[in-house]
Amino acid sequence: MDIDPDESVDDMYRLLTSIIVPRPIGWVSTRSAAGVDNLAPYSFYMGIIEAEPPIVMFSAEDRAEGIQKDSTQNVLETEAFGLNLVTSDLVEQMDRTSQSVDGETDEFDLVGLARREADTVDVPLVAAAKATMECTLHDTLSIGDHTVVFGRIELIHVDDALLTDGKIDVRKIDAIGRLTGSYYAELEPFQVDRDWQ
Repeated sequence: MDIDPDESVDDMYRLLTSIIVPRPIGWVSTRSAAGVDNLAPYSFYMGIIEAEPPIVMFSAEDRAEGIQKDSTQNVLETEAFGLNLVTSDLVEQMDRTSQSVDGETDEFDLVGLARREADTVDVPLVAAAKATMECTLHDTLSIGDHTVVFGRIELIHVDDALLTDGKIDVRKIDAIGRLTGSYYAELEPFQVDRDWQ
């Protein structure tokens, strides 16, 4: 099968989210200028854009009426957001935070998640997340009907349970990846024998 993107615009979302898998989930926490906490997952998310300075990015589709999503509006207003690692024990609550609700609804309360305050920025973080990142707004970019948000990492929190000899051990991170529709993937790490090194 050959697909011309210019002739398959309606199917492009489904096609791309089916073959670009698994995608990391940017579980973005924000606080509005009015003080309402927001939590939403984004799979149009690139956990690393640059390491020095440490820059991450997520892309949020604007609403049908051209209004930006709450996460985007909050970041633009406050210039801050949090990123929370999604592990298998949090996947159901994360999935429930993907539902569309009005800007006055606090998703932490909606799905029964405890929060804790970030240290360097005014945002809530998922208390049960095994790793979180506190970010400040670096830049934004509009592409099509999406607003791409770039953030600079100001502080990273990692649960000691993920460490081996003082370093993060990928075998201990029970991360969840996004597939398509309501499908997710559990990651099973394996090593490749690099005889070429």
